[in-house]
Amino acid sequence: MKILVIQQKMIGDVLTSSILFEALRHKYPNATLHYLINEHTYPVVQNNPFIDDFIFFTKLAETSQRELFKLAQTVKLANYEVVVDVYSKLSSNLITALSGAKTKISYYKKYTTFLYNFNVKRKRTSGSLAIENRLQLLKPLGIEASSIKPKIYLTKEETNNSKQFLLENGLDFSKPIFMIGVLGSGANKTYPPKYMSQVIDTVYRETKGQILFNYIPKQKEQAESIFNHCSDNTKKSVFFDVFAGNLRDFLAITFHCNALIGNEGGAVNMAKALNVSTFAIFSPWIDKSTWSLFESNENMSVHLKDFKPNIYNKPEKSFKKESDKLYQIFTPNLFKKKLIDFLKKI
Repeated sequence: MKILVIQQKMIGDVLTSSILFEALRHKYPNATLHYLINEHTYPVVQNNPFIDDFIFFTKLAETSQRELFKLAQTVKLANYEVVVDVYSKLSSNLITALSGAKTKISYYKKYTTFLYNFNVKRKRTSGSLAIENRLQLLKPLGIEASSIKPKIYLTKEETNNSKQFLLENGLDFSKPIFMIGVLGSGANKTYPPKYMSQVIDTVYRETKGQILFNYIPKQKEQAESIFNHCSDNTKKSVFFDVFAGNLRDFLAITFHCNALIGNEGGAVNMAKALNVSTFAIFSPWIDKSTWSLFESNENMSVHLKDFKPNIYNKPEKSFKKESDKLYQIFTPNLFKKKLIDFLKKI
């Protein structure tokens, strides 16, 4: 059997959807399993032992109909028996429709039902929906899986090199190390700088730990704004210029951290997949029930709705345009005790 899973989305989505391969491999140990993803997300699924090969949705295919049809033709020539379309948008609809696969599975949308043999309705009312809804897609194949945790597979060489890098830059492994997700994937998913600096101050004050910032060079100015709001004592503990040059390096560095704390998003999901503790701050317009995965004493999250439920008289996503205003209400004092409790447990 030859199976293709399609997930042309962001890093966190690609990582989370990789759980399908572990379930598929257990059911079909001799199957050929391929993953179609955006090329920049490959590092989070690199070395995954359950995936045989990858097809990359390039930036060119995003902008050129001709390239998109060429990609669809490549998929068709591969002769997949099953296509599981997790992405379920126009481009993946087209690729699936032209694939020639006998079994086509995706989420239920009334305007695309004719393209698929199985249209799976999403659950809406339980926790960890990002996991549960993905596993639902495998039910038409006779696979019943309740929970699989995404995993990232680093090599021994990568973890050794990252440890040496940190040592060479002055990190002391006898003291705790914290990675701070100072920035979200966009402005409406980024905790305000003056508030984030207070969070970082609390981390240092409670642990006297060493602090790394997760940012890329083009975000340096934004990261500096957060650093500048920190107390003088905290600033001395921040290794501001110690950051990863690429995504695999970031993963290898995070592997050595005691926890990742900051904006909810891909970095938090990656840390969980590395078995690193996390404390996530959700954007006020993001649905926590979908992405608060594997909550425990080691993996905590906070959302404005936890503290101001009366504000939410409609679904969270309806507040997207009001994120700035709601972030101002979402002060660090609301969850300071929970953060301190988290820091005491790791």
